[in-house]
Amino acid sequence: MKIHYFQRYHSKENVATANTMLLLSRLYSYSSDKFFSFLKSQYFSDSFEPEISFTLQKKNNESIPDAIISQESFKIVVETKMSDWFHTDQLIHHLGSFSNEKYKVLLTLAPVLMNDKTKSEFETELAEYNRANSCCIMHINTTFEELANAVSDVIDDRDYDMQSVLEDYIDYCNTDNLIISSDSWKYVRMQLSNATFEYNFVHNMYWVRSSVNFRSTDYIGLYRNKSMCAIGKISSIIIFSPDDDDEKFAVQKGKLTEEQKALIFDAAAKYSITEPHRIYFVEKYFQTDFRKITQGAPMGGRVFDLTQILGTTELPNTEKIAEQLKKKTWN
Repeated sequence: MKIHYFQRYHSKENVATANTMLLLSRLYSYSSDKFFSFLKSQYFSDSFEPEISFTLQKKNNESIPDAIISQESFKIVVETKMSDWFHTDQLIHHLGSFSNEKYKVLLTLAPVLMNDKTKSEFETELAEYNRANSCCIMHINTTFEELANAVSDVIDDRDYDMQSVLEDYIDYCNTDNLIISSDSWKYVRMQLSNATFEYNFVHNMYWVRSSVNFRSTDYIGLYRNKSMCAIGKISSIIIFSPDDDDEKFAVQKGKLTEEQKALIFDAAAKYSITEPHRIYFVEKYFQTDFRKITQGAPMGGRVFDLTQILGTTELPNTEKIAEQLKKKTWN
């Protein structure tokens, strides 16, 4: 019997809020650095600087103390709905929850994004409120799926405990229909692939521990040397359990051929795959150059919305996607 981190079966709106706060509190307990990276990500604001800072000999008007330990104040107020049924009056009343914090964020959370009319009406009133009260309250409208993806972006494949927590949160969201997966066609999951890139590319495959949970995407991208340099459309997903003599293979999507079985055994031997893994096969990888223009390597995989990157509502075939990505960059 699987033990769940996140409660189910009660008042859905309150449970959804409590479970989301539990996810974030677990992330903070696991690693304050990763939690602050989550707050500093584009998911929130480029100017959000919530960490504790350590400063030596910073001069003030009257003296130069030896050191200063400080943290900018912030408050995030959350309103959760089980649909996009947000009310402007209620959200305006929530603004009274803020006081003298430097960073103020009103986070509206639901399975789907707020409809354009309601969002426009509220943000117009929010702008007037900010002007009248000489403050700067930010509004972030997001979904449970986007929040889970943002947490996934700051943890890596070696964060086993946190991956398990995130997996159960996503499972809870799927169980309670908080994640809408019908738009997987437009997403690519970029994965780090330095040591295994050539093998992955030649054999049109990728693997990851089965305990690592991915959101549903139709594409896999391979990253190395500061670029997503290959992309392929997923054709099949296989759970490979090397120690299970009765059922080594379980098909999650598509079909499993004898040739693919042989490739899985070959990869397991070459790369010491000794525990259960999820194996992705793509129709064909195409070379691309979707380049990262900021310093440092990503801490783990990233999910990109191809329709946003390419500025289209309909995606071309994978080869054309790969060509168009060569003209794009990301940070």
